[in-house]
Amino acid sequence: MSGGHVASSPDTNVSSQDDLDLPVVLGRNLRRLRTSQGHSLERLAKQSGVSRAMLGQIETGKSVPTIALLWKVASALHVPFANLLQTEAPRGPKVLRRSDAKLLTSSQGQFTSRALFPFDGNHPVEFYELRIGPLHREAAEPHAPGTRENLFVAKGVVEITAGPDKPQTLTEGDAILFDADVPHVYKNLVAVEAVLYLVMTYAETAG
Repeated sequence: MSGGHVASSPDTNVSSQDDLDLPVVLGRNLRRLRTSQGHSLERLAKQSGVSRAMLGQIETGKSVPTIALLWKVASALHVPFANLLQTEAPRGPKVLRRSDAKLLTSSQGQFTSRALFPFDGNHPVEFYELRIGPLHREAAEPHAPGTRENLFVAKGVVEITAGPDKPQTLTEGDAILFDADVPHVYKNLVAVEAVLYLVMTYAETAG
């Protein structure tokens, strides 16, 4: 999950079948979270490393940023990533159709992440389906302090490296838990797509 450019970048973007609504949702949530914490655009820009101009474009619904840029903003605000995408929480069961999924993609589609939870309310724990293209290597920047990732390999053979720790090779049915507040790498070791399931836990519940 890397990058840091606007939505026109071919590298890493948030996408869904309701993209027309996404800029509005992002802008509303960012403005609410920023003002509730007493941040000016200038202050948030300094803390997140995202330019004031870009933050302003997001808040006004003029830009859909990359997933890595959103991670920087969420980390600076000390909130779970999904809080930037959340909508009103409906009552009753919620079916998440694949056709309606919001996909986080990078490396021209070689790495995709599908949220398996609704973007409503607060989610200190998040659940994703990851797909890694044949022989693809995906590097991720550190997440917020205290963030942990619990990965389960449903298909394929992958190598996971977290910070300075020794790389770990996982095959189908294996799982790994690691601290994700350090640089980490997902690498598909074989020439077929790998499928993994990820539970991401934030500091509030980690430990």
